[in-house]
Amino acid sequence: MLILASSSTRRLALLAQIGITPDHVVATAIDETPHTGEHPLRYVERMARAKAHTALLIHPDAVVLAADTVVACGRRILPKAETKEEARNCLAMLSGRRHRVITAVVVAKDQNIRMRTVTSVVQFKRLSEQEIAHYVANNEWQGKAGGYAIQGHAAALIPFISGSYSNIVGLPLHETAQLLLQFS
Repeated sequence: MLILASSSTRRLALLAQIGITPDHVVATAIDETPHTGEHPLRYVERMARAKAHTALLIHPDAVVLAADTVVACGRRILPKAETKEEARNCLAMLSGRRHRVITAVVVAKDQNIRMRTVTSVVQFKRLSEQEIAHYVANNEWQGKAGGYAIQGHAAALIPFISGSYSNIVGLPLHETAQLLLQFS
């Protein structure tokens, strides 16, 4: 039995893209507050492990797939934008800059826990106030790390990526498939 420890519809769609359908989806309720001074890489790994652990408590005999993704500008972790102001602030910070999208993927069964962490680099073009306002008005940013979704309208604002595209969407598929093979 495969449990996806995520309520992300993007992760479910990405898994379907490679022919994987979890038996159950479990939304884990954990505190996602970064610790003071916590590095984005350590944060994302801690969150993915916590989600896997929480799901294993509910389904102790299952294989659990958990992941967490952050958008990092230097050492700063950008929020999952919940308001238009947060989305505007994220886009203003990302404008004309490169940033990292970091995802930690955990696959666990019993005490056997495997993790892979993937980093992709994304560059936004320099955004005008009008471009930011137009993007914010489409509401695609809601609940998205860094206030954007590369698989949507933001694709027109991004001239450069390096690394895994599916990681930027929310789940690095190659690494996830390799981890899952270890438990089949």
